[in-house]
Amino acid sequence: MIIALAAIASAIFMGINIGGNNAAAAMGAAYGARARTKRQAVILIAVFSLLGAILSGEDVIRTLGEGIVSGNTITLVAAIIATSAAAISLFIGNVLKVPISASQSAVGAIVGIGIFYGILDIQLLSKIVGWWIATPIIAFVLAYLSGKYIHPRLVVWLVEHESEAQIRSTIKKLLIVSGCYVAYSAGANNAANAVGPLVGAGFMDPGTGAIVGGLTLGIGAILIGGRILETVGTEIAEICTIRAIFIEAIAAIIVHSASIAGIPVALGQLVPAAVIG
Repeated sequence: MIIALAAIASAIFMGINIGGNNAAAAMGAAYGARARTKRQAVILIAVFSLLGAILSGEDVIRTLGEGIVSGNTITLVAAIIATSAAAISLFIGNVLKVPISASQSAVGAIVGIGIFYGILDIQLLSKIVGWWIATPIIAFVLAYLSGKYIHPRLVVWLVEHESEAQIRSTIKKLLIVSGCYVAYSAGANNAANAVGPLVGAGFMDPGTGAIVGGLTLGIGAILIGGRILETVGTEIAEICTIRAIFIEAIAAIIVHSASIAGIPVALGQLVPAAVIG
């Protein structure tokens, strides 16, 4: 009973930390542009994170739970240790305001288990690391190309065909759509970080894990997402709102694609790469 409670607590702690972090990437631009209030933003993040986890999160959960290290190998105690270690590292990063990837923390903890037991899928791990290297580069290139060729033409078209009020209304709506898509894709990819090891230990199946992971991400968005939005929203507001839409859309598409492939990636690295691009 105590071990089961510890397993649930570790998943909740990890999920809450991830959910709070996702708030910045998902709705920072929309909140900074005052397209939505803080309360509306965190509710949208919670809802779409849960939807993403349930509808598109099982493949990544299987990768973390059964792929890197054989599911038959992971004990529940080992899963709790891995989840807690990743959660603590993420929590420390949040406190110190140092960006730490939840996906990389979770994978690193699972790799530690694999090394301990002497069972590690090197081929899959290499594939994951390859995605980690490639995705920020892809985000940078796509953001650069869209900023150079699409953004100027879009601005000219809007000025020629829409009034200022219509442009502002359209931009705010697009910010909400892109933000919800980021939250959805983050839920699909990051729910695994909270529950993957527990699924591997047989404590829950991937479907249940997706629900639990999505719920904890949503709780995190509601509990601590607002505070992070206050900080990040002001910083993102300095970026042109149309560019912010491109940045969010690019990051969301890449993360969603990785989720379909069952690969955990670092959303927190994609957004800065796209901003630089």
